[in-house]
Amino acid sequence: MENPRTVLLVLCFGFVGLCNAIESPQYSVVHSESDFEIRLYRNSTWMSAPVKDISFEKATRLGFHRLFQYIQGANLNFSRIAMTAPVLTSIVPEAGPLHSSAYFVRLYLPVKFEDSPPLPLPELSLKPYAWDSHCIAVRKFSGFARDSNIVEEAEKLAISLSRSPWANSTSSESSYAYSIAQYNSPFRFIGRVNEVWVDVNASEFDGCKFSGVATY
Repeated sequence: MENPRTVLLVLCFGFVGLCNAIESPQYSVVHSESDFEIRLYRNSTWMSAPVKDISFEKATRLGFHRLFQYIQGANLNFSRIAMTAPVLTSIVPEAGPLHSSAYFVRLYLPVKFEDSPPLPLPELSLKPYAWDSHCIAVRKFSGFARDSNIVEEAEKLAISLSRSPWANSTSSESSYAYSIAQYNSPFRFIGRVNEVWVDVNASEFDGCKFSGVATY
């Protein structure tokens, strides 16, 4: 018999409607093309789970399991925290076993916890992550985010950037290559939304604040 907590964990993963994930990090779209956009994200706080594993999919599951325990009350305040979106997995090349990738799985914390997030229980090996306002190039893709397709989607974003005014703008200060944002339950098969995120250095574009399009 399946553990009810495990079933809830699977159902909650990225499923905005079921888990009341009404909060997401706020951003403004400052540049938009047919296959990508540049967003200026505001300051925010995330909880981060480092994972060393060969598989992106397995690392995301393991990291999210720890994060889910944290928002369910496994913190020093015993606070329950609302589920948010997306679940973000950042890839750190050659930092894992046998020169494979390592990962940081992150969950955005609601604004009410931004200044003083509840401290996680030590055994979860989680750390708060303060995200300063910065620019991110984003490419959407459908279906499931898998080990077999995330590199291809990241390469498509890199090609699009190389053909745009944002060529050679990938941030050299970032500690990871790119991130995968997932928004849907694994039980949703139609209309899935995933995104590839990569930090961009927008200093030559007046801090990424030119030609504002929309704010979310």
